[in-house]
Amino acid sequence: MIALVLVGGEGTRLRPLTWTTPKQLLPVAGVPMIERVVRHLSRHGVDHVVLSMGYRPDAFVEAYPDGRCAGVPITYAIEPELLDTAGAVRFAATEAGVDDTFLVVNGDVLTELDVGALVDFHRHRSARATISLTPVEDPSAYGVVPTDDEGRVTAFIEKPAPGEASTNLINAGMYVLEPSVVDLVPGGRRVSIERETFPTLVASGELFALASDAYWIDTGTPATYLQANLDAVDHAGRGPLLGTGTAVADGASVERSVLGPDCCVEQGATITDSVLLAGTRVDHRAVVRRSIVGRNVVISASAVLDDLSVVGDGITVP
Repeated sequence: MIALVLVGGEGTRLRPLTWTTPKQLLPVAGVPMIERVVRHLSRHGVDHVVLSMGYRPDAFVEAYPDGRCAGVPITYAIEPELLDTAGAVRFAATEAGVDDTFLVVNGDVLTELDVGALVDFHRHRSARATISLTPVEDPSAYGVVPTDDEGRVTAFIEKPAPGEASTNLINAGMYVLEPSVVDLVPGGRRVSIERETFPTLVASGELFALASDAYWIDTGTPATYLQANLDAVDHAGRGPLLGTGTAVADGASVERSVLGPDCCVEQGATITDSVLLAGTRVDHRAVVRRSIVGRNVVISASAVLDDLSVVGDGITVP
């Protein structure tokens, strides 16, 4: 099975980190996010991945010059202009010559969803399109998806007002589509799959959905990107995760955090619930709490980062 992985967004909510690195190439516990996504797909029978790209495609080509990601063959579909979600699917599916049932996956979502069960459900319902659903506490920031007893979607409500959602099940960013869905997407302009394509399929009764309570997180904001890393630390169950060549001085404290390769933490420094990317130095008595620090940053002596501070690559914090 082919999976189209959408990685074309600019990652504006994760700036300044994404000024230099596409968000899907940012590491989660030392592993680029895109590799975690592709590895999960490969465990469920996906044998080829098409990366649908718009922003910084050169970074992906440079990261995977041999055309393989997490051991899976990959090809690139580079949009000549940003086409939004459905436009990106249409472009990538056409470029890849998709002619059978295929998957579409958001490249910034990490999940343990059973992809095979989703495909089986899709085929059993003879659906034209099937989307995965996940429960959340506050659905107002997502696409809310009520269904009937057979799993047929009865409405697709993009980002309802707080307190007005009829269900807490939201679009989890993984779809099983038939090639005929591509024919619904007009060419030559931006088209949203959530606001245009899915409502069309709801009207014809051809959109189904399957809910899962498997682990799921959208890593597109500083808070959720940090949480994805902390979840990995908690899952490992062995204290902070330290990259190769990272040195922590005696008298420094590093708790529930991820430090990339070649970091240096000096005596008296404190790091808690944070992510430091490669090559960063934390000088003596500096404090980093619940924050994200880019590559090759210097956090000067006695500086304090707190309350979800985000520091871009190459910065010196005085």
